[in-house]
Amino acid sequence: MPETILVAVDGSPLSKRAFEQALSDAESEVVALHVIDPTDPGYSTPFDVDVSLEPLHGTDEWYERADELASEVFEELTELAEGSGLEVQTETLRGEPARAIIRYADENDVDAIYVGGHGRSDVADPLFGSVAELIVSRSPVNVMVVR
Repeated sequence: MPETILVAVDGSPLSKRAFEQALSDAESEVVALHVIDPTDPGYSTPFDVDVSLEPLHGTDEWYERADELASEVFEELTELAEGSGLEVQTETLRGEPARAIIRYADENDVDAIYVGGHGRSDVADPLFGSVAELIVSRSPVNVMVVR
């Protein structure tokens, strides 16, 4: 069993399921990592929102809103982890999601990465989403794709 599991979270049901699986599998620590993607205004919003009603992409207000949404995701996950006996860390990074997740795993003491198969509901690929696929192919540690 991995001691420390990094879970890529974006607010989607599958990322929540990956987090729950990590809680079951980790020996001591789970790190929930949310990446705010400045190149894709809709990617960093973990909930279905009309981006035309959100702050202008790339502005300070947009980043503040993305941080608020990440905090909402972390709040839910922290509640799920209560009573698990595990240490749960939350981290938010900015960048291209797959690269940021892989870099974090490479630079930190992570034993495995858990990721949902898809973060979006409008995917064309039936097996993996593009972020999950890149993580699987480039990860320095074992990856569990949760479906």
